[in-house]
Amino acid sequence: MLTDVHETADVAKVAEVVEVLQVPAFLSRQTDLVVAAALSGRAVNIKKGQFVSPWDMRHAVEKCREAGNTQVFLTERGASFGYNNLVVDMRSLPIMRKFAPVVFDATHSVQLPSAQADDKGPAVSGGQPEFIPLLARAAVAAGVDGVFIEVHDNPKNAKSDGATALESTKLREVLKELLAVKKALDAARTAP
Repeated sequence: MLTDVHETADVAKVAEVVEVLQVPAFLSRQTDLVVAAALSGRAVNIKKGQFVSPWDMRHAVEKCREAGNTQVFLTERGASFGYNNLVVDMRSLPIMRKFAPVVFDATHSVQLPSAQADDKGPAVSGGQPEFIPLLARAAVAAGVDGVFIEVHDNPKNAKSDGATALESTKLREVLKELLAVKKALDAARTAP
């Protein structure tokens, strides 16, 4: 089980019930939180902030390792590209893999932050889930160590992240495609 931790005071209690502590993207540069998560002895997933370069994630990994925890991995979820848009630079994946294993978050990478705003109500994030399969295939081809995809039976009625969730009926086909890409890459690497 994996979940976010937002404050150092919560780390010990959360570590009692999960296997992986996740440092959210917007907190990825908070040294005290990263170190507290590392000191818990649990595996630590640090989501790359949309404002952080891939090579700067080395510092977060080093903070974990200096605290004595080598069970650290990074999650790519895109970079801010102007207003209300995230893009994924696939070059970030092999750059970050030099420091730690990398997971690609195909769900949050298609988020359009605060894109469904109007003058009458709160700004909410939109999304383009139709691009989840494409980006996930590209990430597997780039050599990621894992893929994260949120799914829902009815994304429009999801309580969280519905605008970026993959409809559950599409998951099997996406997973088949990802395994096929991985198999093709493995075969190409072992071919004479």
